[in-house]
Amino acid sequence: MEYIAHIHTQFPEKFGIPRQSGLVPDALGEIVFEPQFRNPDAVKGIDEFSHLWLLWDFSRAKQKEFHATVAPPRLGGKERRGVFATRSPFRPNSIGLSCVKLEQVRIDEMLGPVLIVSGVDLLDGTPIYDIKPYLPYADAHPEAKGGFAEEYQDVRMPVIFPEEFLVKLPPELRQTVVDVLAQDPRAAYNKKPDYVYGMAFADYDIRFVVSEGQIVVRDVQSRGDGWERVK
Repeated sequence: MEYIAHIHTQFPEKFGIPRQSGLVPDALGEIVFEPQFRNPDAVKGIDEFSHLWLLWDFSRAKQKEFHATVAPPRLGGKERRGVFATRSPFRPNSIGLSCVKLEQVRIDEMLGPVLIVSGVDLLDGTPIYDIKPYLPYADAHPEAKGGFAEEYQDVRMPVIFPEEFLVKLPPELRQTVVDVLAQDPRAAYNKKPDYVYGMAFADYDIRFVVSEGQIVVRDVQSRGDGWERVK
């Protein structure tokens, strides 16, 4: 298979990426097609759909040997499950699957069609294998069981974001950063009391601690090399 596109997102590092697509609705991404796929006809009619499936490559999570079981972070990294009963990136074929909302289709003079999507859970620069429309009548199953992941679907932590640090972020990013932090980006097996964590988001480094069940932001610093919208 060959890559058809790459996605540019606000997540330059793995730490902080939402664990599933749609958990942070305002997390944006821009899909830029490879030169041979930049024909506008290839996306003709795509704006009739509100959501899309992305099939992509865990390009920075490769393994040489097959492991039948993995230790999901949500289970504390201690209990093991079969790899095909999880969404672990370490798989025989490193294929990821995300459902995102299509916000806009923009035709760029140099890049051809660019898809602006939201609710992303992908690392900046992730290569994409394919894009397919989401079909509510076939793809939605409200009665479906969520297995061991079900008890974590509504997990959110209170976020204390002092105004002196919040104003360092552009207004359009503030709620997105709060929503990302509320998901608690720490691995379940790496929760250190009073430890200062650093989360890269767009052009910023967010420093925070966890105290008494709350995420408390300690500082916001400019990185100078973060995400920018494709011009």
